Amino acid sequence: MNELIRRILFSSIGKKILVGVTGVLLCGFLISHLAGNLFLLVGEEAFNHYAETLAHNPFILPAELALLAVFLAHIAVAAVVSIQNKAARPVAYEVQRSKGGSTVGSRTMVYSGVLLFVFLVVHIKTFKYGDVGPGLYHLVLTSFQNPFYTAFYVLAMAAAGLHLSHGAQSAFQTLGINHPRYTPLIKAAGWVFAAGISLGFASLPLWAYFRTGGLP
Repeated sequence: MNELIRRILFSSIGKKILVGVTGVLLCGFLISHLAGNLFLLVGEEAFNHYAETLAHNPFILPAELALLAVFLAHIAVAAVVSIQNKAARPVAYEVQRSKGGSTVGSRTMVYSGVLLFVFLVVHIKTFKYGDVGPGLYHLVLTSFQNPFYTAFYVLAMAAAGLHLSHGAQSAFQTLGINHPRYTPLIKAAGWVFAAGISLGFASLPLWAYFRTGGLP
C-alpha cells in the first residue's frame, strides 16, 4: 500500500492531483479568512472579538501548522510540475500553445505565485507578529494608512485573482470534474470565485485607507 501511494504521488498525474487538492483546500481557507476579515466593516469591537476568539482557540496552532504544510506542499509540487512541463515541451509547441487556449492567468501562474509568497511573508509579519497595541483592529487600520502597503496589498490581491482564475478551474479539471456540458460553467465559476476573492480582500485596505472617520 505504501509503495502504491508513493508511486501515485511521484507520478505526473499524482503530482497534479496533489496540486489540485491542496489548491482546493487553500481556496476553502481564503473563503473563511475573507469572511472573518469582513468583521472590519462591522466595527472595532466585533473585529477584535473575532480576532481574540480565534487567537484563544486551542485548535488554532494545529490548524496553522496544517495550513502551512498544505501551502508549502502546494508551492513545492506546483514548482516541480511547472519545471517538468517546461522541460517536456518543445519550444515550437510552447509558442503555438501561447497563441491558443492559454490565458493571462495560466501564463503568469509562476509570477503571481512568487508575488503571493512574498505578500504572505509580509502579511504574517505585519499582523501576526506586529504590535497589536490597543487591538488588532487598530493595527490593521494603522497599517492601511500607509499608501505603499495598501498599494502592495491591492497589487497582491490582483495577482491572487489572476492565479485563482486559472488555478480554480484547473484544479477541478485535474480532479476529474470535466465534462463538455459543465466545463464552461466550471470556467465561469472559476472566474467569479477569483474575482470575488480578489475584490473582497482588496476592498478592505481601500476602505481603511479612504475612510473619512479617521482612526478611532
